[in-house]
Amino acid sequence: MTLTRRNFLSRTAALGGAAALGPLAGPAFANRNDQLNILCWEGYNSDAILDPFRAANAGATVRAESGTSDPDMINKLRAGEINVWDLINVNQPWARDRLYPENLIRQLSKERFMPYFENMLPEFKDYPLAFADDGELIGMPQRYGPFSFVVNTDVISREMAEDQGWNLFLDPAMKDRYGVLTYDNWNVIHMCLTAGLNPFAPVEGADLETFKSTAEAIFGGAKLLTDDLVAMNTALINGEIDAYFTGGTYTASPARYDGATNVRAITPNSGPVDGKGGVAWIELTSAVNNPNPSELAYDFLEYVQGPDASKTVAFTEGTYNPVAQMGNPEVMARFDAEELDAIQMDSLSEEMARSLDYEVVSSYDALIGIYTQARRS
Repeated sequence: MTLTRRNFLSRTAALGGAAALGPLAGPAFANRNDQLNILCWEGYNSDAILDPFRAANAGATVRAESGTSDPDMINKLRAGEINVWDLINVNQPWARDRLYPENLIRQLSKERFMPYFENMLPEFKDYPLAFADDGELIGMPQRYGPFSFVVNTDVISREMAEDQGWNLFLDPAMKDRYGVLTYDNWNVIHMCLTAGLNPFAPVEGADLETFKSTAEAIFGGAKLLTDDLVAMNTALINGEIDAYFTGGTYTASPARYDGATNVRAITPNSGPVDGKGGVAWIELTSAVNNPNPSELAYDFLEYVQGPDASKTVAFTEGTYNPVAQMGNPEVMARFDAEELDAIQMDSLSEEMARSLDYEVVSSYDALIGIYTQARRS
């Protein structure tokens, strides 16, 4: 099984059509309040999520399509599919930096949705990227997680890994002892941090050479390259490798839930950007600025805040993630001890505090060219 969900910043995003939705892709819809079309990361398109909502809205047509990258989903709206979709679920910088300024999403009612923030975990109660620069509420956070690297704690202790941080992968003693999970955009971000650079600021001049030598060193020391998180976890469990570069709660959770709790996602104790060495992704779900909107979009946004739906969103599609709604005791009560251990709930708060918010990589074109050459060689 190959999962590319975290390879969400592919710059080769296609301007896809809406053929998968068949007749729904027409220029006008009749009785749009009986229709709901969701463009999302995997999980929200699961029948486990959609069927209860369908049952509560008998006669409504509720469909969801999973994307392969944030830019791909955004480009669908830019290409005219703003007339098709009612909700879009992407990672945290896009709503404020792209979707809202381009009038692709609309503001949400603060009166209706702000009360839900009171039941979220503390770090989400006033989450800035859920709001536009003009103060409007433009997205509801749900799934999230720190994303740095993963180790086998039977070989490399959590304490050592957190203290060493990205330098772990520059240690000559680690040659042929680690793999690279080839989620290219994340690799670029993490190689910048390894090189002591800020991935979200322009990388120019001599810093490009520093990035180049770091990328060459990491690929040169790797024993395994794959974009398959299951294969990477298997190699870690079998002792073929002792760590892998690029990974987090999202990638470690399936192995941990199967009992391999020595597979642990690591967030460095410190790093080059404001003292932080980790990066976190947080999904936001926003209302598309469809000229013929469906009220079901707002009903669905409320539905997924509930305890049962929140738990289903967290544990679906073979990978497991915390959700912002776990600040609600009724949501937390849905998780047992093994599930909480799988998503490393014991350390999530402190790991998020050591993580930067994922942002758009400003020098991506230059960096991906260097990265690709280093990977090929």
